[in-house]
Amino acid sequence: MDTKRTVFPSQGLPYLLVAPQLIITLIFFIWPAGQAIKSSFEREDPFGLSTSFVGLQHYARLFQEPAYLASIGRTALFALAVTLISMGLALVLAVAVNRLIRGGTAYSTMLLWPYAVSPVVAGILWWFIFNSSTGILPYMLEFVGVDWNHQLNGAQAMILIIIAASWKQISYNFLFFLAGLQSVPQSLNEAAAIDGAGPFKRFWTIVFPLLSPTTFFLMIVNLNYTMFDTFGVVDATTAGGPNQATNILVYKVYSDGYIGLNLGSSSAQSVILMLFVIVLTVIQFRYVERRVQY
Repeated sequence: MDTKRTVFPSQGLPYLLVAPQLIITLIFFIWPAGQAIKSSFEREDPFGLSTSFVGLQHYARLFQEPAYLASIGRTALFALAVTLISMGLALVLAVAVNRLIRGGTAYSTMLLWPYAVSPVVAGILWWFIFNSSTGILPYMLEFVGVDWNHQLNGAQAMILIIIAASWKQISYNFLFFLAGLQSVPQSLNEAAAIDGAGPFKRFWTIVFPLLSPTTFFLMIVNLNYTMFDTFGVVDATTAGGPNQATNILVYKVYSDGYIGLNLGSSSAQSVILMLFVIVLTVIQFRYVERRVQY
């Protein structure tokens, strides 16, 4: 079988076409990452005039620091909760919209709107909703005996950022789940229904296994989202408080480096965070992907 091949008039043209993307990647991704790795092995004086090589000292101190170890636990809880909530609700909404005969497009459009909102705006919206002085939800929670004040209660603050981050990500997950559901052959469902399988059994034994590639992809995306893209949500809602209760890893990198001016420790934290994500992604590809049915 003949395959079509693109022939360029000049040997340098392909490199010229990919050069802009390569330059952007080098300047905005590779170079900053390299600088962070370099800075993690150095200590800078308070005036930023000189640096000294300290080796693995920053890394060793981090794993001896109780606040950093607690931040790892908070990040794990936050990432797990946001991933499960955002993917679970997105799947439920996608199934509901996929069953609609009329109005499915309108519902899909409305459900996709939150994805256009930036993380900072999403955080501010939920901060207003849960504001202990003017928010509507604390007022409603008083009727069931819940005294809501996320500025003083660390558990409530964690719930707030989980809700805000999950709400922001539901639209993205919903879009992919809906596309996956619409690609499932309707004949399979009809055949199972004729055999007497109920709606839940049809979904669990036929539809959900066929959604496994989409689910696996979204697990990777949501993991990266919770580890990196939720900084704006945390900064706009709780700023890591109260009493460091919501100071997850990505925000601790900012607070120690930009606010605390401890650039060496902050750089080491960013490198460790990147390694955490790489290791978790490799584990998912190594063990979870085995259950994926392509």
